[in-house]
Amino acid sequence: MPRPLRVAIVGAGPAGIYAADALLKSAVAVEPGVSIDLFERMPAPFGLIRYGVAPDHPRIKGIITALHQVLDKPQARLFGNVDYPSDISLDDLRSFYDAVIFSTGATADRALDIKGVDLDGSYGAADFVSWYDGHPDVPRTWPLEAEKVAVLGVGNVALDVARILAKTAEELLPTEIPPNVHEGLKANKALEVHVFGRRGPAQAKFSPMELRELDHSPNIEVIVDPEDIDYDEGSIATRRGNKQADMVAKTLENWAIRDIGDRPHKLFLHFFENPAEILGEDGKVVGLRTERTALDGTGNVKGTGEFKDWEFGAVYRAVGYLSDELPKLPWDVASGTVPDEGGRVIEESGQHLQSTYVTGWIRRGPVGLIGHTKGDANETVANLLEDFAGGRLHEPAAPEPAAVEAFLGERNIRFTTWEGWYKLDAAEKALGAPEGRERVKYVEREDMLRESGA
Repeated sequence: MPRPLRVAIVGAGPAGIYAADALLKSAVAVEPGVSIDLFERMPAPFGLIRYGVAPDHPRIKGIITALHQVLDKPQARLFGNVDYPSDISLDDLRSFYDAVIFSTGATADRALDIKGVDLDGSYGAADFVSWYDGHPDVPRTWPLEAEKVAVLGVGNVALDVARILAKTAEELLPTEIPPNVHEGLKANKALEVHVFGRRGPAQAKFSPMELRELDHSPNIEVIVDPEDIDYDEGSIATRRGNKQADMVAKTLENWAIRDIGDRPHKLFLHFFENPAEILGEDGKVVGLRTERTALDGTGNVKGTGEFKDWEFGAVYRAVGYLSDELPKLPWDVASGTVPDEGGRVIEESGQHLQSTYVTGWIRRGPVGLIGHTKGDANETVANLLEDFAGGRLHEPAAPEPAAVEAFLGERNIRFTTWEGWYKLDAAEKALGAPEGRERVKYVEREDMLRESGA
């Protein structure tokens, strides 16, 4: 009787779990069957949802319910706290599996090439997000001394950063933030947060719901300058052809024409201001210089040569994430992705790296919403199954599921399991219960391992 198809998935965030789901729903799952192991460097699964989504977005975290249903299947196993490649290499994975899918995300900030970016008080959004989401591998404190703060970028991450900076600690206490984050936010001195984009309202990358949520806080006054509401032919075409862009523009228009209220914290959304330099004195951020831009007819902008200096004590760069390079795989430095065709990893020679696949942000870059990775996963898995049907996958030396556990045991690698996640989940909910909160996150890796029973 033929054995099940054995597949390793490196990265147990949404992209990896969607790939597992596609495999489990395929005809191959029925005959000869599939056996899937997900490897995750964090002790807990869910990747971006646990460590990249703002804590005041429980709606998005509801995606976890659907992901749970996939990992509950007996054909899938989780190996948490296992790092690629230090704990398990590509050669190791090849010895146990017919195919390997890489679905690692993006944790670093994309570089912003302007003067002053290295000043004290200039921060990458990714680092700040990791801090307020309780990531175990970042410092436990965050300096929040500035009364006026700039956020560079007009995507959802910029909105998250601006919203967390503008809200009060008490507003965020009902969420799952750990005690160290709550204490840090209580010391936050920010009264003004300014978000800057170099293009116009029609080109903003906010999703409509994320944008509208800014205005729901009783403490945040959202302010848009009427002079920033401007459209050219390209912008009008964008609005006509993109319902999301049109909804964003309408929201911004409504905010621009209303009277400014008296909520204590002010959040300004600026358009047509291109960051040119982060200004510093004695090695510390003191401001931001921007160049006014103007639409060129196509929806793009050009500089006007008109500069303005703004006074700020901190600047956060939310200009995009960058994936970490994966050893033993080809790499496109410019895009921060693994070259592929339909999810098949492609070497410099143009040949498919046998039995090796990618999906999610490591494949196409950190763009789009979480759900967009589902289509990636379906395409990648379809091509993997086509290669399986065509006899193009390699034959692993030790395909027995027990061989992986024995390998990790021999290396003394403490790994968490799906059953362990249920234990950690219960422990975090128990931490939150006395305060009427859904959960309180454990931050320390050792605490997570202990509660998971690793």
